Amino acid sequence: MLFDAIRQKPFFILGPCVMENQELLYTVAEQVAQVGQKYNVPVIFKSSFDKANRTSIHSYRGPGIEKGMEMLQNVKDKFNLPVTTDIHEPYQAEIAAQVVDILQIPAFLCRQTDLLVAAAKTGKIVNVKKAQFLSGQDMFYPAQKVIEAGNEQVILTERGNMYGYNNLAVDFRNIYDMKKFGYPVCMDCTHSVQRPGGAGGKTGGDRTFVPMMALAAKAFGADGYFMEIHPDPDNALSDGPNMVKLQDLEKTIEPLV
Repeated sequence: MLFDAIRQKPFFILGPCVMENQELLYTVAEQVAQVGQKYNVPVIFKSSFDKANRTSIHSYRGPGIEKGMEMLQNVKDKFNLPVTTDIHEPYQAEIAAQVVDILQIPAFLCRQTDLLVAAAKTGKIVNVKKAQFLSGQDMFYPAQKVIEAGNEQVILTERGNMYGYNNLAVDFRNIYDMKKFGYPVCMDCTHSVQRPGGAGGKTGGDRTFVPMMALAAKAFGADGYFMEIHPDPDNALSDGPNMVKLQDLEKTIEPLV
C-alpha cells in the first residue's frame, strides 16, 4: 500500500537526524503529518536510533535500538505516520521491521550483502542510499541483491559524491541513471550539503543549499525527497548544519509538490 503510494506521487522522508528525546520526535512528527495532509502526499517520519558512523567516538549516537523502536512506535501510534530508520548490522533488520515501514541502508554500507539481504527478507520497503564512492549506474547491483533476496520494494537515494577532502558534490545525472532501473528514486537534500568531517571532529555543511538541491533533483525526475528537520538545528546533537529548520519545512516542500 505505501509502496504503491510512493510510486504514484512525490513522497517525502522527513524527521530529525537522531532520536534526542521523545518530545522532539513528537514536535517534528506533528508538523510532518500536517504537511502530508495539506498537500496530499505520502510522508514518512525518519529518525535514527544509532548514528554508528559519527566522526568522533565522543559524539552522541542515540538511544539504541530497543528504546529507539519504542520511540518510533509512539510516533506511529500518535500521528498515524509510516516510519523509517537506518540499520547497520543484519540482526537489526528483523528487530526494526517490527515497527518501521521502510528500512534504510546507510550509504557507507550499501554494498554489504548480508545487510541488504537481511533487510529484504523482512518484506519491508528497502531504501538503499547511494554510496559517496559509487555512480548511479553502480547502484544496479545493491538493488539487485534486494530483488534476488525476494523483495521488489526498493527505493534508491542519491546523496552526493566525495569531491576531494571534506566536501560533497551532486551529479544529478545519477538520478536519471538510477530511474532507468525502474525503482523510485529519492534525493537526500540535506546529507548532500554536508562537509564530512569538516568541522573539527564532526561533520559540517550548509543548509542554505537544501531547497536548491531539491529543485534541481525535481528537474532530473526525482520521485521523492529526504530532508532532516529540527526545530533548533544549530543546537541539535547530530548533523545540525545541514538540517532544515522546522519553521521552514512547508515553504521548502511546497515548490516540490
